[in-house]
Amino acid sequence: MTKLQDHRRRSFWLKTLHEWHWVSSALCLLGMLLFAVTGITLNHAGQIESKPRVVRAQAQAPQALQQVLSERAQSAGKRSAVPPELAQWAHVQWGVSLAGREAEWADDEVYVSLPRPGGDAWLRLGLQDGEAEYENTDRGWIAYLNDLHKGRNTGAAWNWFIDLFAVACLVFSFTGLFILKMHAGNRPWTWPMVGLGLVLPALLALLFIH
Repeated sequence: MTKLQDHRRRSFWLKTLHEWHWVSSALCLLGMLLFAVTGITLNHAGQIESKPRVVRAQAQAPQALQQVLSERAQSAGKRSAVPPELAQWAHVQWGVSLAGREAEWADDEVYVSLPRPGGDAWLRLGLQDGEAEYENTDRGWIAYLNDLHKGRNTGAAWNWFIDLFAVACLVFSFTGLFILKMHAGNRPWTWPMVGLGLVLPALLALLFIH
């Protein structure tokens, strides 16, 4: 292979790697900022105090709804989808969306857990007396972002985003590594810095994590 061919081959791969590198970095930018910031907030969760805001409400369910739920409880098993009658009543009563949620059935009550990023909620309705309780806990924006970082109660769409984001980060990292390799001849500190990035976390883990 002549020097000209070698130069053209190197230029082709360098251009291709740069294109993949900047495209993956553009896709990762917002996600990397989010995960970097929430990495700090999670690491210092004990120092970042937040006071949860709790809202409680009570209501009396109509007799017709009690009858429907009592009949459903006999055939629903331990867990099943929230009946549409209960979902409609809860939406009218408290503006709560129970779409896609599961209900837990007991002999005397139906209970619906409503976890979400940055908070929690639940709804309970007595099958005999029709007394309904609703509680909503909001832990604030920091807790919300932390839960996005962990993928906690975020649903399938966000879980897919995390997977795709991880793939984009891998592309960004590996193309960056190959770009470093192609420039390493003119930059003698390239591999020592890469080695430091590998050795430093390993040493910290071996020496200070027990």
